[in-house]
Amino acid sequence: MAGIKDVAAEAGVSVATVSRVLNDHPSVSADARTRVLAAVETLGYRPNAVARSLRTDQTHTLGLVISDVMNPYFTELARSVEEEARALGYSVIIGNADERPDLQDHHVRNLLDRRIDGLLVSPTDGGSPLMLDAVRAGTPMVFVDRWMPGVAVPVVRSDGRAAVRDLVAHLHGLGHRRLAIIAGPAATTTGQERVAAFREALRAYGLDLPDAYIGQGDFQAESGRRVTEGFLDLPEPPEVVFAADNLMALGALDAVRARGMRVPQDIALAAFDDIPWFVHTDPPITAIAQPTGELGRAAVRALVDRIEGRPPESVTLPARLVVRRSCGEPSPRNVAVNPVTNRSES
Repeated sequence: MAGIKDVAAEAGVSVATVSRVLNDHPSVSADARTRVLAAVETLGYRPNAVARSLRTDQTHTLGLVISDVMNPYFTELARSVEEEARALGYSVIIGNADERPDLQDHHVRNLLDRRIDGLLVSPTDGGSPLMLDAVRAGTPMVFVDRWMPGVAVPVVRSDGRAAVRDLVAHLHGLGHRRLAIIAGPAATTTGQERVAAFREALRAYGLDLPDAYIGQGDFQAESGRRVTEGFLDLPEPPEVVFAADNLMALGALDAVRARGMRVPQDIALAAFDDIPWFVHTDPPITAIAQPTGELGRAAVRALVDRIEGRPPESVTLPARLVVRRSCGEPSPRNVAVNPVTNRSES
């Protein structure tokens, strides 16, 4: 990454002159100003983006970069972050990455430029050089939901492995043997983890996960629709489609209905990430629920600890299975509790 000395060398001026140009000081000649700005553009220099995070004065503002604001899971996460931050005396600026690494880094850069006190990020991939630079520079940061392996940053997330085992046991008990998964992006830790957990749970019952039953999605509805159409076109379609997030599950449901098929009579459907809508679909969708509100609150507390000089801790909370009627469950008599609304559902 280019520094202020590189800009000075490129422009043929002193570091002090570069500083004056960047701070719009009136004592710089028009020629020097033109050369400095051209050097900044050529080198892609980002003035003070990381260095500002090392200031000693506080703005009592946190940055939050979420993966997709259209995903109800992240909407609820953002809400809990904002509520907890406000209770602790901080405001929050939110950036929506839309599952795009370039847009993620755009928001991270802008938030650092705005002199935030700390940053919460749900990474869209595992290798952002900008975030690595910010971590090395000492920017207070916490990863929430997803993380970057090998980066020394506290992580607040849920562990869905036990819930996935519970789901597979439930499906096996209903007589299902051909189970497929719509996976999330392989570049994300959650995308990798959910496929691994599903494969491991199947293995415990002597079931395979053939390549044809793994569809690559992107945590958005259209990919769920596309992957499910591919499953339905197989010579031996799966009996169950497990979508690794809620939006892909809704896309899968659209694909099944577009074929004139029914859930669960023709194919069963389950999802990771429960949302309030699932209790209102026909049939209500069996899903794995994360403790979304508590994740957001815990992430803020960890970040504020880091900002205020207390040792932050990583937090892992368990997810749980919510059984409804989309997998061929014989009866709605056993009432489950919607983890979002805390109301009974049948």
